Amino acid sequence: MAVTTASPSAPPDPRPALHAALDPTARAWLDESAAKAAAEPAAVRRLFPAARRRCGHKRLTEHWTVDEAARAVLLTALPLRGQALADEVAGLHRHGDPAEQRAVLRTLPLLDLGDLALPLVRETLRGNDTTLIEAALGPYAAAHLPDAEYRQAVLKCVFCEIPLDRVAGLDTRADRELARMLADFAHERIVAGRDVPRDIHPVVRAFPDAVAAELEPALMDVLKEEG
Repeated sequence: MAVTTASPSAPPDPRPALHAALDPTARAWLDESAAKAAAEPAAVRRLFPAARRRCGHKRLTEHWTVDEAARAVLLTALPLRGQALADEVAGLHRHGDPAEQRAVLRTLPLLDLGDLALPLVRETLRGNDTTLIEAALGPYAAAHLPDAEYRQAVLKCVFCEIPLDRVAGLDTRADRELARMLADFAHERIVAGRDVPRDIHPVVRAFPDAVAAELEPALMDVLKEEG
């Protein structure tokens, strides 16, 4: 049974919107910086932190801020492949501030990395910065996280009150085991007299056989009332 919770699509190429948003000075800096990164990959290490100051940080699209998009342009300009690209991206993430780390995580779907960037996603999911967790759970994580880790990531979002419509791939990756985990979580909330997050309902309803028989009456009553 299909789950109706929406998930964001893969991020579009940010360059057209970014080109229109930047003033001539910022646009020239970014074009020159991308060319430098393409010619000398190590140059990205000094250019990447400067993007916020040189280009700004206002909201650009639903997916990107201006600085994130500018940093995505720099990353996609790198001529590196495979482990060399993964190592460069990991270094920028490791030494970056949260804004730089978000940019790295949001750009992962635009880079040809296979599973090589999963350590960055896993490291982020062990933390408690909700903005970074949300950035990590984009299309890259949806495509590459193993099932058990994806389920735990979704459950962490519920605990951290990150809306599930910001988790990529939930409509296709939700399964009976995730529904069971969310049903157990919902039951604990009911017993404690706390509200059940509305956005878990589509997953639980899609797999009604995942709800334990002894929990079903109370849980389904709540889902019916709140749905």
